[in-house]
Amino acid sequence: MRCFLRSKIHSATVTDANVDYVGSISIDVELMKKAGLAEFEQVHVWNISSGERIETYVIKGKSGEITLNGAAAHKFKKGDKAIIASFEWTDSPSKPKLVLVDERNRFKRFL
Repeated sequence: MRCFLRSKIHSATVTDANVDYVGSISIDVELMKKAGLAEFEQVHVWNISSGERIETYVIKGKSGEITLNGAAAHKFKKGDKAIIASFEWTDSPSKPKLVLVDERNRFKRFL
């Protein structure tokens, strides 16, 4: 088995960074659906603005929300651009869901 990209949300705008919350990334539920992400699923989050990279897990967020919580909030700030990626171990990779969003984190199109 090998690890392949399963989905990606590209060019998301961080809407908040909350150090006082217990870990994770809050993602707009509609974007979660488009990217095929499940609550509590592990994701990699790459800060396009600073180059920082973290791993965390997903929790359901409100419309347009991309919030880094807990320790991750030290690596991201409001307004940063980010890529959120999920991976899977498989012998038979499928085409990943690549979701492009606008500046308000609304679905724009599949890449």
